[in-house]
Order: sequence, then C-alpha cells, then structure tokens
Amino acid sequence: MQKPHAICIPYPAQGHITPMMKLAKLLHSKGFHISFVHTHYNRNRLLRSRGPSALDGLPDFRFYSIPDGLPPSDHADSTQSIPDLCVSVYKHCLEPFCELVTWLNGPENPDVPPVSCIVSDGVMSFTLNAAETFGLPEVIFWTTSACGLLAYSHYRDLVQKGYTPLKDMSYVTNGYLETSLDWIPGMSNIRLRDFPTFIRTTDINDTMLNFFLNVTKALRRASAIVLNTFDALEKDSVNHLFEMIPPIFTVGPLHMMERHLQDERVKQFRSNLWKEDVSCIHWLDTKDHGSVVFVNFGSITVMTKEQLTEFGWGLANSKKDFLWIARPDILGSNEAGMPPEFLVETKGRGMITSWCPQEQVLKHPAIGGFLTHSGWNSTLESISNGVPVLCWPFFAEQQTNCRYSCVEWGIGMEIDTNVKREEVEAQVREIIDGTKGKIMKTKALELKNKAEEAVTIDGSSFLNFDKLVTKILSKN
Repeated sequence: MQKPHAICIPYPAQGHITPMMKLAKLLHSKGFHISFVHTHYNRNRLLRSRGPSALDGLPDFRFYSIPDGLPPSDHADSTQSIPDLCVSVYKHCLEPFCELVTWLNGPENPDVPPVSCIVSDGVMSFTLNAAETFGLPEVIFWTTSACGLLAYSHYRDLVQKGYTPLKDMSYVTNGYLETSLDWIPGMSNIRLRDFPTFIRTTDINDTMLNFFLNVTKALRRASAIVLNTFDALEKDSVNHLFEMIPPIFTVGPLHMMERHLQDERVKQFRSNLWKEDVSCIHWLDTKDHGSVVFVNFGSITVMTKEQLTEFGWGLANSKKDFLWIARPDILGSNEAGMPPEFLVETKGRGMITSWCPQEQVLKHPAIGGFLTHSGWNSTLESISNGVPVLCWPFFAEQQTNCRYSCVEWGIGMEIDTNVKREEVEAQVREIIDGTKGKIMKTKALELKNKAEEAVTIDGSSFLNFDKLVTKILSKN
C-alpha cells in the first residue's frame, strides 16, 4: 500500500501554527508523508527566527508556502491584521492551494505519494472546496477550546434572538453584556460577555461576525473535527458539540502527546515566529520553587501605554519575582515600554524579554502563577503543568476560556479589562502566597493529573488519535 499523504494547513498566526505542527508530527509518527503549508509571509518569519535551514524538512516531511493575498507589510515581524487575513485567505488562497495539491500529485514529484487527505485549520475552511474538488477526506482541526467552539456555534442563535448586533456601542459598557443566558446547552449561566468578542458589534454585516457564522456552518462538510483538548476537562462541551457536527476527536493536550514521538529529527521541528530567548530559563534556575509569576499575553494581544503601565507597576508593587514576555509590537507601535525607574525598582526580581520557549518556562518549578491572555494554547499548557492563572482576555474566545478557567475549573482569577495596578498587585500576591492561590494550585494539579492520564497509551486522547488515523484519515 502507498504511504498516506496529509497536507496540513494552519491559519497563519502563531497560536494556530504551533498546534498544527504538533498534530502533523504525530501523523508523521503514524507513517504519514506530511506536506506542511505556510504563507510566504510566515515562511520568511520562520527563516529569520529559526535560521536558514529551519524549513529544510525531511524526505517525508516537507514544507511549502502559498501567498496570503495581503500587500507587503512594513512590520515584518508582527502578526498581520486578523480581520484582513480572514478576508484575504478566503479570497486568495484557494487557487494556490489547489495548484499545490495538483503539483504534489504531478509527474514533477515521482517520490511523493499522492495527497490522500487534507488537515486544515477550522478557520481555513475554504480548503473544504479543495477537498471536494479532489475527492479527498478533510479533517478540520479547530485550535480553540471545545467551549470556545461551542460558543461560536451559537452565534447564529444570538443573531436570530436579537442579542447581537448591539443597538449601539454603549451596550459594551452599560451592563448589557452581563445578561445571563440559560438556554445554551452545555454552558450553564453563561453571560454575553463570556462569548467570543466578535458579537460586540453594531453591524449585522460585520466582517468577523459573519466570518464565524460561515466557518461554523462549514464544519458539517468535514469528515471529522479534531480538538486540542481532553475529555476529562471539557466533556460537557464536547458532548453537546457531538449533537451538532460530524465525528469529533479530542486528542490533546497535543504538547503532551508529543512525548510519544520517536524520530529525533522530527522532534526538532519548531514553529516560533519570533526568536526565543532561552536565557530566561537560566534566570528561573536562580529562583525559589513557586516564587515567580510568568507574564505573557500571547502573539496577538496589543494594549495601550496606560494598560502596560498599570500591569508594570502592579507587578513591581507586589514585590514578587516575575518573568515578563513583552513582544516588540505589544503596544502596536515602536513606542517605548516601561520607564527607567520601573527597571530600577524591579532589578534582580524582574526579567523582561521579547519571546521565550513558553512550554519550557511553564514546566519550570520556579513558576508559581501565569498572568495570561487566556489563549487556548496557554491555558492548556498551564493546566498540564499544574499552574494557576490570572486571566486578562483580549479578544475572540479568550473570554470564554477565562470564564471556564475561573468559574468551571476553579484554576484562575480574572483581571478587569480596565486594569488597575492595585488589582494586579493584590492578585499577584494572592496567586503566589494566598489561600485562594493555594486552592487554585490544588485544582490545577488535579487537572494536570487528568491530562497525564489522557495521553498515556490507554488514555482517551491517545485512543482517539488512533481512531482518527484508522477510521478517517487512512480509509481508502
């Protein structure tokens, strides 16, 4: 039999590329030939961050790139505009993607087995048209939480029932978003503010609202849906999704599933779009167990100078040690960050750098808490290391993840959008030394143990991954 060949295409942003790379590596370990597709923009970023040989690949794990349709950027190491990307990939990526599939199947590549399946990011569902054109099964990999996908799946209901669009933008701040909804299956007492933020619009034709109405509708055309979560964490959300869309396979946490990889060459494949500063690990080595707050707002979050200042002085005034990842574009410009007096005040107990190997940081015994934007990769990595969280969600389903972390799972506390240094100071002290911090730590450790169970040889995620390969992706 010919080797199966999966073409894997993530949405072109860091938080989507990273889990897709992990899924591709796991498929390779099951005997798949892998074609991994970046955009030209991100291919160039990867070569800058990881070096000129970063995408050399292997004979059976190869990297390709296609255009994203956006004009050249003045900021070569920033995440592109999410709304612009969402519009552009749907307008411009299908044709070059189909051309790539045709070329891979063509006489120019006699050593490449024919493409046998497509593994696509949930928000790149234009690829379903390609799958139908070539007669291939397609698996949609939704990189959010199950609760996040469940929330997106009810956008249509929110529109039909008149909850969105908003009458005017004052509804974002006048208490309307506190409205509790008791009719969403699997989401008890969820509030409007806990839904992914794209409902916060006054325009029925809003780009992102309609984008998610369309991509969730497209899910029914897929052969299966893959989620980077595990049953013991999100079983209720997964069960309700099962009733709405095709077969669902929970195969996470994928960064823990990676321990089953045997090929040392494939283990080295990484997907960081910024150069990682590994010196922070040596700095953590000098700190006491559970004494450091890790601060990282992910690859997309931008904040105002005032918000940055409040976070900074809250950390400084807490008198706790902290490792702060502040991307060069965290303010959306080249504006200077914290003033010199902040650096003097925190000397010796604070380290600030632009990017880091986050999985390695969260494993470090010195980490006592994580101040996070509540992105799903960060949330899962916290859980799998038993680290409690302080949540400051920025956009999309980060609000939903925050709600579940703080209310359903009991591993976190939320910081108000209108951040104040006094609140940051109090919560940092609580997560490191407080009674509530200890309770959250205990619950996080309980979930860590359940994550460990899910990825063992007979665990739910391991078995689900096997079923995905044998029942969906390897069928001829």
